[in-house]
Amino acid sequence: MTDRSRDRAPRALEATVDRRHFLASLGVMSAARLAPQSFSGAPRGLAAASGDFLFAPGLVYLQTGSLGPTPRPVMERTIAAWKELELDPVEYGYGPQEKAMDAVREKAAGFLGCKTDELVLTRCTTEGMNWVAQGLGLTSGDRVLTTDQEHPGGRVCWDYVARRYGVAIDIVVIPPGENDAQAIIDRFAKSITPRTRALSFSHLLTSTGLRMPVAELSALARARGCIAVVDGAQAVGGIAVDVKALGCHVYATSGHKWLLGPKGTGLLYLSEELGKTVDPIALQSGRAAYSASSGVSSIPSVLGLAAAIDYHLGIGTARIEAHNLDLRNRLHGALQSVPRLRVVSAPPGPLASPLLTYTLPVDRNADALHTRLREKHKVEVKVVPTNWFNGQRISTHLFNTERDLDTLVKALVVELV
Repeated sequence: MTDRSRDRAPRALEATVDRRHFLASLGVMSAARLAPQSFSGAPRGLAAASGDFLFAPGLVYLQTGSLGPTPRPVMERTIAAWKELELDPVEYGYGPQEKAMDAVREKAAGFLGCKTDELVLTRCTTEGMNWVAQGLGLTSGDRVLTTDQEHPGGRVCWDYVARRYGVAIDIVVIPPGENDAQAIIDRFAKSITPRTRALSFSHLLTSTGLRMPVAELSALARARGCIAVVDGAQAVGGIAVDVKALGCHVYATSGHKWLLGPKGTGLLYLSEELGKTVDPIALQSGRAAYSASSGVSSIPSVLGLAAAIDYHLGIGTARIEAHNLDLRNRLHGALQSVPRLRVVSAPPGPLASPLLTYTLPVDRNADALHTRLREKHKVEVKVVPTNWFNGQRISTHLFNTERDLDTLVKALVVELV
């Protein structure tokens, strides 16, 4: 549905926000770091237009899996909504913009393949996971089955109920480099007990990017009387996601990673079949964008999220996923020639995702190499947490190009010889 607040905005606010004025307003930051790339030339990758991304000059950004860069049209929509809001905060905030936020829910629900009433706006994946863990009403003796490769934002909620209520957490081990979907399914099946209430796992593992067998694990959870809870932080916006086809009960994701939306936005799918099975405090007054139990959110950010979804739809989800995987698979092959580096992500095929991870030799610290790549080569990558292994992760998204990958590979060769 079209963002209704746009129809009500004063004509002056429909004009594009002046980009130079916006950058100048951020005077607390260095002018050198804020200098926009030239608008001339072809768009980056699949970007809708040249100048859509505000990267520092020469930066190769391969870190969407942590925070995605927001395209210029999305930023402009967000800022325009904020300027409109400040004309009369009560009139707009509790009037047309509140209604427009629920239109964002409807748009986001369509994007994920569910009903509007099954979709809740959050601030991030972690918040959605927290609401689920709190709302399940787990008690002493209940068990939750998860993996050893979960992001802390998808694990801390279960650690909380374990500490607070005596819930037991069982762990399925997924060794980095072992990319065997059936083995993972079998381990889950063997680990479910009569007291297991929830199976909690990622759609794409944050550590290696492994595309988990979500549909099979969700079917297993249903067959054994458990709730399937999916952490989708690394999926939505980078690959196609249809929550109904996946068959899970719960799907939590963020708007500020692969969706490239404003920071501090997220989505939570709660299947209607759950009823009140998941019943957190934040949803006591319903699932509307604003309610007595949810309180006021960042209204401009939510309205900007709609623009981010529109930006993706304008390019095409299938086209974005194909682009991301093509780059990722090209990098997978190129890294085979880099000395003393081992790729642990799945080879090209059904288990691959736009995330690719490699381990480093023991004499090359991942964090120190990260600093070298950024400061010497202007390449931004992710350092894998040391509790998993000494390595780095690469994210390839719609704005990335083959040239970006060539720059990374050349830099790694220089640093690892």
